[in-house]
Amino acid sequence: MDWDKLRIFHAVASAGSFTHAGQTLGLSQSAVSRQISALEEEISTPLFQRHARGLTLTDEGELLFTAVTDVLGRLAAAEEALKNVHDAPRGALKITASHGIGAYWLLPRLGDFLAQYPEVEVHLVMDDKELDLAQREADLAIRMRAPVQADLIQRKLFTAHYHMYAAKNYLKDHPTPKTLEEIADHAIIVYGETAAPEIREINWLLETHKKHSKPGGQGRIIRINNMTGILQAVEAGLGIGLVPDYVAAQHPALERVLPEVAPLGFDVHLVYADALRQSKRVAAFRDFAVKSARDWQY
Repeated sequence: MDWDKLRIFHAVASAGSFTHAGQTLGLSQSAVSRQISALEEEISTPLFQRHARGLTLTDEGELLFTAVTDVLGRLAAAEEALKNVHDAPRGALKITASHGIGAYWLLPRLGDFLAQYPEVEVHLVMDDKELDLAQREADLAIRMRAPVQADLIQRKLFTAHYHMYAAKNYLKDHPTPKTLEEIADHAIIVYGETAAPEIREINWLLETHKKHSKPGGQGRIIRINNMTGILQAVEAGLGIGLVPDYVAAQHPALERVLPEVAPLGFDVHLVYADALRQSKRVAAFRDFAVKSARDWQY
């Protein structure tokens, strides 16, 4: 069987559609479809069942997908072993993190890592959605929850504590809330429905606001889909928002609201696939991140 067709087949099976696979591979939807049809004709076996809402693997397709996944895993391990022939860590290292962790914890420290390992090329993807590490969508992830997959290795870095904050200028013009019930009289800035499933708890402020809101109330809800936007909206005096304490500490214009209320704490983990256990690049970044978290005083 032609390996290029098998590679495209694996991408389609993983994505569940020709269109999404094409976007990943840099091919048109029609080109992907033609390659799959050619593969099915070559082996005289249908690999997918076509539906209006996407594709599902046939039994034969499941068998082939398992085999190709195994081959890809072995190739990735071989590639890693070849790279590790060199003494110093080198090569591309793709790291994924949420906007908040990536922008306000990792980026200020990344320069030190790059200075220590100049031959490592870092690709940082900041996205609140999780990339699939088992499918090598990234080499490492910094996540606000522990992974549940058995083939992932995790190391806890630190706990991120969130409190309610508002700009001091906002609090000059609006009575500072003294109770949670009074939060309903204020504008709040939240993720809303855009929060990734693993951090749904971050909508605690939204649920509190809804719980105490009354008909005709003055409090409004502003939804922003990442921490950078939420922080800037809070700083601009648009309302009250949940902000990590370590981020708020870098912004003296913010003031904690109801400081005795501590609604949220997320354990932040460094995660990578077991297949990369021997990777020098991964090990170098793991050790650097763990030491940075341990030395970090906040």
